Amino acid sequence: MITANDGKPMLEGVKVIDLTSVVFGPYATQILSDYGAEVIKIEGPSGDAYRHGAKPNKTPGMGPGFIALNRGKKSLVLDLKAASDAQILQDLLQDADVFIHNVRGKAITRLGFDYEAVKAINPDIIYVHCVGFGSGGPYAGLQAYDDVIQAATGTATLLPRVDGDERPRYLPSLIADKVAGLHAAYATLAAITHRLRTGKGQHIEVPMFEAFASFMLKEHLDGKTFDPPNGDAGYSRQVDPDRQPMPTKDGWISIVPYTLPQFPQVVALLGDPELAGEERFTDIRGIIAAAPELYQRMAALTPRKTTNEWLAILRQHSIPCMAVTDLDDVIDDPHLRETGFIEASQHPSEGALFQMRDPNTFSDWQPAPLGHAPRLGEHDADFGKG
Repeated sequence: MITANDGKPMLEGVKVIDLTSVVFGPYATQILSDYGAEVIKIEGPSGDAYRHGAKPNKTPGMGPGFIALNRGKKSLVLDLKAASDAQILQDLLQDADVFIHNVRGKAITRLGFDYEAVKAINPDIIYVHCVGFGSGGPYAGLQAYDDVIQAATGTATLLPRVDGDERPRYLPSLIADKVAGLHAAYATLAAITHRLRTGKGQHIEVPMFEAFASFMLKEHLDGKTFDPPNGDAGYSRQVDPDRQPMPTKDGWISIVPYTLPQFPQVVALLGDPELAGEERFTDIRGIIAAAPELYQRMAALTPRKTTNEWLAILRQHSIPCMAVTDLDDVIDDPHLRETGFIEASQHPSEGALFQMRDPNTFSDWQPAPLGHAPRLGEHDADFGKG
């Protein structure tokens, strides 16, 4: 039965103690915060390392990446090696719903906040441990950063498959950290649902290596799916060197003839109906065999018109396409502005800034205005730390 919107955040009443830093864990807890959970971010005296951006900030420790990943949270500075501060955390855990951290196993045990110790404080706690590698394998306990995980999952060998440059290279994004953060968020939500049904908390381990391997190999395991393999790893459609943005008279365009019959159709629309009408393209196998040739011909034809002219023609015929937008210009995308995804706000200390809303929409819940990332120790007094 669907009930009316009660006006409350969906995770109202859920208390999260967040002992994570940088990207992996903070991304997970930012999602929980967006949905209304109370997230208390525990930071050491020097703060989350991600507070310090590469570019100069108005306030030290308020870098753009930190602002993006920690909105709506409360910052409490604790030195957990000090007995008085450790006691504050123990007190907070007594009525917490979730404790999430990315401290390595031996270190968190020395601090006295391993699962068994926290479970003794709160038997129903949902304890989420963000780790680099699963505890059941030989890499357990090793440090993991985004570059390390891209290397270990084969991701660094994808670009060489596309452009022929044999050097392994990283994708220029903290993609492994962010994907692992999404895994941590949905695992936590599943555990909350489980506890609502059974009354039981539990220990959750979220390993970045396994999470990102799962993400990347969904398509790229490919021929290695079978035993024995029927081909190599690497989804051919994604590593096709000719399947790239194409030049136009005034920029670049992405054209995706997704169904095979669309390949000759696009070539015809771009201005070469003679090639598109060849007998071999009446057979699906002929289109597959000629895909590189068709991509190359498309790229040779697109400079004849502007990007907007091609968009109008291709969309009229329901061909998927978009202009290639420079990274600096995405914030001004009219669709993102119109949907409210980009939200202008006023930070108490940093002034005017832009934030990205949670991309999901719900028919029975309207999110509140976005909160702000806290200054280091901003909420110390709220928890008796002065």
